[in-house]
Amino acid sequence: QVQLVESGGGLVQPGGSLRLSCAASGRILRIDAMEWYRQVPGKERALVARISDGDKIEYADAVKGRFTISRDNAEKSVYLQMNSLKPEDTAVYFCALESVVYYTEHDVPVAVKGPIWGRGTQVTVSS
Repeated sequence: QVQLVESGGGLVQPGGSLRLSCAASGRILRIDAMEWYRQVPGKERALVARISDGDKIEYADAVKGRFTISRDNAEKSVYLQMNSLKPEDTAVYFCALESVVYYTEHDVPVAVKGPIWGRGTQVTVSS
């Protein structure tokens, strides 16, 4: 089993910064792309940033130049540094794994095509 836990959300004033973290747990052999999404009430979940296993990075136009995604394969973690935050960045932020290979309790490698989602962390940008 693979689980994701996000942290780092909170309330920040416009222009401020936050750093989101997401750690994967489980007997993971390989993680492909890691992603951050966000969702506001009444709207679909939208991709914010993506980093491949080869460190190719993509950003949504709305966050280019302000957000930075990074990953630490040894820690099985992905991060999102968010600077110059705006009220429109307010959302629940979810991390996701595009696909993963992990060992079951019987030591059998299993490939799972995701996305595998975390539970989300609230980011609120307000004065």
